[in-house]
Amino acid sequence: MYDIYNWPTSNGRKINIMVEELGVEYKIHPIPIGKDAQFTPEFTALNPNQKIPAVVDRDGPGGKPYTMFESGAILMYMAEKHGKFMPTETAARYEVVQWLMFQMGGVGPNFGQTHHFRRAAPEKVPYAIDRFTKETRRLWGVMNDRLADRDWFANNEFSIVDMAVFPWTMRYEWQGISLDEFPNMKRWYEAMEARPGVQRGLAAQVP
Repeated sequence: MYDIYNWPTSNGRKINIMVEELGVEYKIHPIPIGKDAQFTPEFTALNPNQKIPAVVDRDGPGGKPYTMFESGAILMYMAEKHGKFMPTETAARYEVVQWLMFQMGGVGPNFGQTHHFRRAAPEKVPYAIDRFTKETRRLWGVMNDRLADRDWFANNEFSIVDMAVFPWTMRYEWQGISLDEFPNMKRWYEAMEARPGVQRGLAAQVP
């Protein structure tokens, strides 16, 4: 049983998709970040970095509750615990890890900055909009090339990489992207949308 402290953001959606794909029990505890709930002492005790998501595995190592933060680390933990969506063989495992780090270090931060400067910033800053929009488009190109001869990002098998990338691509219109520009990504995107586990994970989001 997992207690998921979450809100429906791109990083938050990764975890809900994962638990639905695993078919495990979980409970969502809403952390309304628009009301600064992530800064409360209670949530800070779960994640000192004060970002969602945070997860408590009630049956963690040694049968004791185990608390985690950082969405990529949570995905790896769950994959390893349940033996799904990340191989154990070294080369195959690190293919997953590499592409997960690509999402965590590239896709997430840059897409997030693109969303902010194109949509949320109180002042339009042309340099920032141009910088992050260009980098976001470059990353879409990297992903499109990766999928030229495969269905999934790592080992040509559905994995935590696909779960990590997908929520960030859902806001492609915010990024000035058309799926038709990246046909391999469009094919992958439609395959992700069609997965029942993904559909349930998105439906499980708090309001």
